Amino acid sequence: MRLAGQAQTSLRLEHFGQSRVGNRMHRGQVFPKSHRKTHQARVASVQVVITAHGPAAKPAAPSIKIGQHPTPQQGGPAKIAGVDRILVVASGKGGVGKSTVSSNLAVSLARQGRRVGLLDADIYGPSQPRMMGVNRRPGSPDGKMIEPLVAHGVTMMSLGLMLKEDEAVIWRGPMIMGALQQLLTQVLWGKLDVLIIDLPPGTGDIQLSLCQRTQVTGALVVSTPQDVALLDARKALDMFAKLKVPVLGLIENMSTFCCPHCGKETQIFGHGGVMAEAEKLGLPFLGELPLSLNVRLAGDGGTPIAATEDHEAQAYHRLAHRLIAGGMA
Repeated sequence: MRLAGQAQTSLRLEHFGQSRVGNRMHRGQVFPKSHRKTHQARVASVQVVITAHGPAAKPAAPSIKIGQHPTPQQGGPAKIAGVDRILVVASGKGGVGKSTVSSNLAVSLARQGRRVGLLDADIYGPSQPRMMGVNRRPGSPDGKMIEPLVAHGVTMMSLGLMLKEDEAVIWRGPMIMGALQQLLTQVLWGKLDVLIIDLPPGTGDIQLSLCQRTQVTGALVVSTPQDVALLDARKALDMFAKLKVPVLGLIENMSTFCCPHCGKETQIFGHGGVMAEAEKLGLPFLGELPLSLNVRLAGDGGTPIAATEDHEAQAYHRLAHRLIAGGMA
């Protein structure tokens, strides 16, 4: 018997008695189709065994390995296909709210009609997946290119999306540089007006590799007002000068704390230090951003404050508007 999908059957006869030729039939004996008519037996049960060639199993979704050594690049800094401008958000030290500024600026630009990408280049401590509220691993249609995720109107990518949330990255410089190259050139960014790159603290391999291999439109340097933070911000400014990356302006974060109970404003980290530094260096001062409990809660909850209608979002909207008006985004 021939079934669909080239299925074939055999009948297993459980019987009693003798065949016509007088031979004792053994319990469980299998009879080929051509011999069934030459035997007579009282059938006790029939078992049908079907084998079939069904549709081929779907191949496993391709995956991509992050953290390879960088490939040689000729001809100096290169553009990223489809990306008009690249802005790096930097600071000389950690803890000044650079990633919060990056995510909220990206969302504010998107809300004002720009096509925005956000790249979390902090390989050792990626925080944008949490701040943007995404935790799904990106796909790869061919095992080579990565499909970024979209959150709050922003196309975003982070190494943190390729790892478990509590998994450490223990890599030497070449692997870090290779990972950065992959995140820049093997991601399907599409058409973007601006790509915001959230840099790690300091002046190390990632900053050097990025500026030497990629055409960066300019840098936004974030600092809190106090002198200790400004010391390291000056090192970041010096790095960009040596790498010939224009500094588009300075941003004072955590400028003022407004008590949610009484409304009184307090300058916990001082006030005006970043503006004074910008004036001294002849650089644009792009604005002040508040120190706010709501900003922190929104970031931890995966919805940047700029994606809400809270009044704290207005400071980020003003910053985004200034960058758009100045042709920087």
